[in-house]
Amino acid sequence: MQTQLTPEITDTVAGREADRILRTCVHCGFCTATCPTYQLLGDELDGPRGRIYLIKQVLEGRPTTRHTQTHLDRCLTCRSCETTCPSGVDYAHLLDYGRDKVEQLVRRPWWQRWQRNLLRYFLPEPARFTPLLRLGQFFRPVLPGVIKKQVPAPVRVLPWPEQKHARRMILPGGCVQPSLAPDIDTATARVLDQLGIQLIQAGGCCGAVSHHLSATEQAKDYARRNIDAWWPHIEAGAEVIVSNTSGCGVMLKDYAHLLNDDPNYADKAERIAGLSRDIVEVLEAEDLSSLKPVATDKRISFHSPCTLQHGQSLAGRVEALLQRAGYDLLPVRDAHLCCGSAGTYSITQPQLSRQLRDNKLAALNQGSPDFIATANIGCLLHLATASDIRVKHWITLFDTGVENG
Repeated sequence: MQTQLTPEITDTVAGREADRILRTCVHCGFCTATCPTYQLLGDELDGPRGRIYLIKQVLEGRPTTRHTQTHLDRCLTCRSCETTCPSGVDYAHLLDYGRDKVEQLVRRPWWQRWQRNLLRYFLPEPARFTPLLRLGQFFRPVLPGVIKKQVPAPVRVLPWPEQKHARRMILPGGCVQPSLAPDIDTATARVLDQLGIQLIQAGGCCGAVSHHLSATEQAKDYARRNIDAWWPHIEAGAEVIVSNTSGCGVMLKDYAHLLNDDPNYADKAERIAGLSRDIVEVLEAEDLSSLKPVATDKRISFHSPCTLQHGQSLAGRVEALLQRAGYDLLPVRDAHLCCGSAGTYSITQPQLSRQLRDNKLAALNQGSPDFIATANIGCLLHLATASDIRVKHWITLFDTGVENG
């Protein structure tokens, strides 16, 4: 692709990277075949190739309008296009840069600014989010059915293991997961405890919420805070940073890119990214003979989150681990497609999100599973709002203290 980016763009490190990414694209259109929004809307500008052209126009200094912003907003950042692309176009980083530029050039309607600011204010901060959740859970029994589905019921949480081990790993503190589904973190700690690994919880939100709402500086601040919180543990010998939420995992692995222009944190961010592992990567490397998976007579439909299979390139890894443990995994049609959760997408783009969710549930339910398993809190909650079949995080299937019926 030929480009003529403005000098003010090409004079920056990020601008030169965007130019390089644009020039990688060869217009082949393979990406449109696996783009969820293109499949739903059939509009070239709602597919990766069209969005790349829109970003190119912005960076070349052409007029930028709400029209451009709308098409970029509709992108799920599922990165299915990256898995498909034969040229290796780094679409996600180009989209981040394009969205940031458009955010600077186009003023959003007041209600969108209000909505996005509230999301950034509450979701990443448990001290703000948890009281709201508890209030909703208190009134949940009397809420109308549709609203009631949006408020997860409180879950039973087993004790966090107290045994000390020579081997230690770090678990990010997270943002909404500890409040919405604390059993996921506890199950992770309990499973690793059985393997002789102590899990240390430290830090907070990974910054993904802010990052995907084009609040890049805020995302960088969350990343720096986490690095500061984790660094003493790393220096004390912690082996890796474990993520049991694939959306956070892909963000952690991108810290080196996020902070590459920060002289005080660039080197540390690169080390953090190199130490970050999804929980499936951790378990794959261990002797699992001491684990006793439960309810292996159950039939499972596994939803592989986009951040797991496309963002982290770990497609098929959880499925293989579950099958190795004896679970009966059902085939899932169009497993590469997004469920529509995509961070805050289910809130900012509710209509498209619901269409994708319903399509995904139809595929997951086709084999009449006993329950649905997934690897990301956002996907889990989003699917659960419309599923009659129980949706669980796959790590809980290895915690013998959890009821998996």
